[in-house]
Amino acid sequence: MIRYTDAVDTIGADRLTGFFVGWPVAASPEQHLAVLRGSYRAFVAIDEETERVIGSVNMISDGVLTAYVPWLEVLPEYQGQGIGSELMRRILADTEHLYSIDLLCEAPLQPYYERFGMLPVPGMSRLRRSALQG
Repeated sequence: MIRYTDAVDTIGADRLTGFFVGWPVAASPEQHLAVLRGSYRAFVAIDEETERVIGSVNMISDGVLTAYVPWLEVLPEYQGQGIGSELMRRILADTEHLYSIDLLCEAPLQPYYERFGMLPVPGMSRLRRSALQG
């Protein structure tokens, strides 16, 4: 059974291993936890049998008009079970007052996010991969 919670202050970095598969440089568990705790909203999915964190999503926002969803992560062995979709539903719940909710993803992932009412729009980004190596 999978449990979803926004109580990210109750988990430790030791429970956030195995994420960011395929990234050029993976965020450390400590960085992952700091991001979750510093976010406007964040949810984690926990395998109740093992108490392992198996997925997470976070939102950064001004709380008035705009928000950004930087990370949706599900451990590879748990993908394809609807966990990412449930995390997205939870992070987007009660955000009707926001003018825009943005995220960046690679083109093959756009159809996935379109299911949540998101639209492809042009954008720009400056990436500093070395920042993850700190």
